[in-house]
Amino acid sequence: MENRAVELLSQMIRIPTVNPPGERYKDFIDFAEKYFKGLGMDVEIIEVPKPVVAKACPDCVDHPRYILLARIGEPKVHFNGHYDVVPPGPESAWNVTKPFEPRYVNGRLYGRGAVDMKGGLTAIALAVEMAVREGLKNFEVSFVPDEEIGGESGAGYLAESGKIKAPWAVIAEGSGVDNIWIGHRGLVWFLVEVYGKQVHGSTPWLGLNAFEGAVRIANKIIDEYIPSLSSRRSKYEFEDPRGAVPTLTIGGEVRGSVKANVVPGYFAFTLDRRLIPEESVEEVKKEVEEFIRKAAAGLEHRVEVKVINESEAAVVPPDHPLVKALENAVAKVRGKPPRKTVCIGGLDARFFIRRGIPTVTYGPGPEFTAHAPDEYVEISQVVDTARSYLELLRALR
Repeated sequence: MENRAVELLSQMIRIPTVNPPGERYKDFIDFAEKYFKGLGMDVEIIEVPKPVVAKACPDCVDHPRYILLARIGEPKVHFNGHYDVVPPGPESAWNVTKPFEPRYVNGRLYGRGAVDMKGGLTAIALAVEMAVREGLKNFEVSFVPDEEIGGESGAGYLAESGKIKAPWAVIAEGSGVDNIWIGHRGLVWFLVEVYGKQVHGSTPWLGLNAFEGAVRIANKIIDEYIPSLSSRRSKYEFEDPRGAVPTLTIGGEVRGSVKANVVPGYFAFTLDRRLIPEESVEEVKKEVEEFIRKAAAGLEHRVEVKVINESEAAVVPPDHPLVKALENAVAKVRGKPPRKTVCIGGLDARFFIRRGIPTVTYGPGPEFTAHAPDEYVEISQVVDTARSYLELLRALR
């Protein structure tokens, strides 16, 4: 099966589905459609409406987005994965091979998208091949675009379409074969804008320095708000225990500098607040906005706080029947039960969960090579993932 995995994954990597802007999507969907139809599955190709694409990526509207939905029988589980990949970066940074010229070395297949996440798509494809040979007809599959730009025009659109018939879903993102992600953290991104009065640097007394106001607010966030988060801890197990505590990153993006001889009349900085499953977006928005309001009290500056991105945390209970069924399937293949953890980052699982479809994430790794030069996936993990999916389908027949 390893040779088949290398063959399939290599074909996928050679189609450079780079996002943004969304290159070669149609070529990839044509490949996948031919593959699943060849296995006797019913296949539907869904084009994402341009207004949905424009909202997610205004610069991407001239690149059509397609979702593949394949089904056989009465589905008990839905397998999902995204086919877009991040830009490869400078080719000179790649040492083992060129980004879209897959190379198999010592059990690893190298190339952009190998682990994020065409390795997972390959695991789905292999599982489907084996399931069809056994006569199993209890599953559906979707390949979606645009996870790398937030997912709203990919998995998000599919989930809202109501076209998914299966009651449960498994996403093939790279959790690693000894770990099931039962959920993920949420986020709220804020833009804190401070307005003063811009004047010439030689006469600062005539102005009001927006940067100084921003610094005073930032210091209070660093000295008071961030330390207060350490008292909160999620009840769930995390892949890294440090992720069980909410976090806030300040200053990931700053705006407003003019020139050295100008007193800035505007300065802004971002806050990246990460939520544990026990927190909600609305609660966090109110909490941060209230803290900044108090931190800005006494300043002459006008201060505005805008929410520029938000996403709820999502989790499926570790004792849910889907989790138990997949746990048993993985243990049968791997010889030991997997961990059941919450992912520190975000996943497309949230789109399905908010539509009432319990969803977990399980796929081949290692995750740490994603988005990096010389990205690779362990082919043994692709194969074991496929075998675990097959065991799940056998259990659900």
